[in-house]
Amino acid sequence: MSKGKLARLWDGAPAGLRGSGLGDAVFHALRQGLREGLFQPGERLREEEIAEAFSVSRTPVRDALRRLLERRLLEVSGGRGLMVRRLDRGEVFELYQMREILEGTAARLAAENATPAEVALMRDLHGAFEQAREPADHARINKQFHDAISGAVRNRYFHGPLEGLQDALALLGPTTFSVAGRAHPAVAEHRLILDAIAAHDPDAAEAAARDHIRRALATRLKMLSQG
Repeated sequence: MSKGKLARLWDGAPAGLRGSGLGDAVFHALRQGLREGLFQPGERLREEEIAEAFSVSRTPVRDALRRLLERRLLEVSGGRGLMVRRLDRGEVFELYQMREILEGTAARLAAENATPAEVALMRDLHGAFEQAREPADHARINKQFHDAISGAVRNRYFHGPLEGLQDALALLGPTTFSVAGRAHPAVAEHRLILDAIAAHDPDAAEAAARDHIRRALATRLKMLSQG
């Protein structure tokens, strides 16, 4: 990654976070970069480059990279330092299996608990997704849509597992919306989830969300088979 992109990533970190301790700040900035797709699977993260771009010493960078390694977001690359992990086919399947469970549960709980304002936000995001034309925009709005659903679950124990899942999703590489023809059916899939949540129908909401994730997995596996 270029030093310019690294510097912009650091500049974009909340000021309050940077004041909470450099190790934490570097960790959260790098994790956000992973989630935003700024680092690709197999890409090396060089301690010295990050320290220079963030204008910090190598000690907090080393601590942040260690934490990312412990979370299995990075891996040691045969004497070449650390790089972003590549998930094998089995790991991808397991990740989507857990995603189906969590996203299905989120939709169920949202159908039970969502306020009119939260449903309105989901409708706005659904409309924005339908109007989007670029894969990157579809991916960004798709995440916002699912985040809006998760924000309506009203369960304090839900978000910990979801956070770990979101970290792992960052290791998948290019969005499934880069595959021609994936975005259009996703609009209909989102509509089914949204309508069920708005109707406060937990069974239908969970079923629609699970089906949505299974279809996303099918696209992801197709991408993997094509190399």
